[in-house]
Amino acid sequence: MRILALLPLLALLAACGGETDIRRHRIAVFGTETTLTIRSSGTVDTAAVVTRVDRELQRLHRDWHAWEPGMLGEINRAIAAGNPIALSPQAVRVIEEAAQLERRSGGRFNPAIGRLLALWGFHASSLPEGPPPPSDEIERLVALSPSMSDLDIRDGTLTSRNPAVQLDFGAYLKGLAVERALQILAEAGIEHAIVNAGGDLGAIGRRGHRPWRAAVAHPDGEGGRYLGTVEVNPGEFVFTSGNYRRYRQHEGVRHGHILDPRDGYPADHVSSVTVIHGDGGEADAAATALAVAGTEEWPVVAAGLGVDAVLRVEADGSITATTAMASRVTWQGRPGKIRVVSLP
Repeated sequence: MRILALLPLLALLAACGGETDIRRHRIAVFGTETTLTIRSSGTVDTAAVVTRVDRELQRLHRDWHAWEPGMLGEINRAIAAGNPIALSPQAVRVIEEAAQLERRSGGRFNPAIGRLLALWGFHASSLPEGPPPPSDEIERLVALSPSMSDLDIRDGTLTSRNPAVQLDFGAYLKGLAVERALQILAEAGIEHAIVNAGGDLGAIGRRGHRPWRAAVAHPDGEGGRYLGTVEVNPGEFVFTSGNYRRYRQHEGVRHGHILDPRDGYPADHVSSVTVIHGDGGEADAAATALAVAGTEEWPVVAAGLGVDAVLRVEADGSITATTAMASRVTWQGRPGKIRVVSLP
């Protein structure tokens, strides 16, 4: 489950001197460290607000974990057994919104492929090792065509036409969690903050005299290198999907954790995709969908998802940015030739 296992692909830049009203609060959740960086006027009890954020993030962790006991496990067992199950309004909202994103992405983002992720060994806290799963097993699960469209929700009760559906929201829920954390902060009267959940982040307000700023890490994962920096405007989310942190390795060959639902194999043609968007869950899902999409098709998928700021690093190290993204990145060093494209 990516929300629990993905290590940082973005790093929040260090504070500049003189900003003494900025405080950082760290929460251990989602298998990583979530940092709340708050610029407060001192009129808000930030410690109490951070406690509320912590409780909400821990609840989301418990409810939506893909393989540990919790609400999602109960939902998946009901689907596998062909039984109806009553859902909370919040669960209904998550599932319905994810189903819409699957349709808009042309199936490249598909939270119904939990069985495939488990087959590849990605339903575990440690990195899987050994050869890839047998091709006939992969083909069998793909042929079952699990999809969010197999689900039906009426009067708060979920049923599925396909028992092969196994839900895994690892490519979606962290976006919802970051957005929810910012909502709690704003409701408490905090106007300026950034929430960084293991490298994926969202912001409200400003750092001070300038916007919040984030660094896009280099996909080679070495020495804290980064490709460039972007300023994060209020209400924006910066999310990255990448294959170099979470993978299955065998005899020196790495297969990333981002699977293409259409064939069941890792999207190893890409190293990372970073997006900037105004909705946390959509930013999270879009980063995954655009990593799955092929080199030629991803601009069309981005346009369909309404995401105009995209930075994509291919497996060979070549970099492509949309016009909207290229205009916002301050490149670090010499990243090489940057191909800039316009969306259809």
